[in-house]
Amino acid sequence: MSSTLSLSVIGDDGSIKASNSENGQVSLLYTNPYEPGDAIALNSSAQNLYLVIQLEDSMSSEIVYLAGTEFKFVIPFAEKRSSYSPKSFKGNFHLLTARLALSEEIQAYRNLARNVYDQHGNATLFPHASANVETRGEATFAARNAINGNILNYSHGNWPFESWGINQRNDAELTVHFGRIVEIDKLSLVLRADFPHDNYWTNAKLTCSDGSEQIVQLFKTHERQTIALEPKPVEWVKLSELIQSDDPSPFPALTQIEVYGRECS
Repeated sequence: MSSTLSLSVIGDDGSIKASNSENGQVSLLYTNPYEPGDAIALNSSAQNLYLVIQLEDSMSSEIVYLAGTEFKFVIPFAEKRSSYSPKSFKGNFHLLTARLALSEEIQAYRNLARNVYDQHGNATLFPHASANVETRGEATFAARNAINGNILNYSHGNWPFESWGINQRNDAELTVHFGRIVEIDKLSLVLRADFPHDNYWTNAKLTCSDGSEQIVQLFKTHERQTIALEPKPVEWVKLSELIQSDDPSPFPALTQIEVYGRECS
């Protein structure tokens, strides 16, 4: 599928500070410091596209699915910066890129949950993580942290130890939305392991959009914990009914959720 892709830096007042458009792939070099209220806009002449994007040169590139024709990434400032590297979005030299994904990239077996560019207001660029609670509403405990690819878990707080925090809620839930039907067969969880500050969950319920449910057992470890699943087509997966251990700490948290599979053919 052919598509014209555009990258722009947009000011708080809606003004276009820089922009570039190309067919199939696009780059934009922005040579000014970002200001509060700035956003990066990714636009496409077509929707339902698989893209490889890198919206900040100090962050990784990602394979993502653009369900609409526009995605806006708001440049983080103040407290919102705390879950990003101190190098990110700083200075006056920023290289942004986006291109259509190759067929072999799209069809590869991979972690379908990873998207370092996810944000709260994201409704078009998938995967996307949402939750019914984030500790004190702070960026270092936001749901997006659990799908950003960072598995460093021996401490807590600002990057690189950001996590999904549940504010001691017994009914905490986290959902990973894929934005289309994908086939999954494996899930991995990396619990935050800043022991003894942290607690951990002994059990969790995994619910999928097809109506299937599975109780998974978890352990006190800093290592990735992998759960095999029956291959199934799903649009989203949800973690809920998180059962805390009897350790004295009231602070269990999730560093990363990975969901493995392929695109449905």
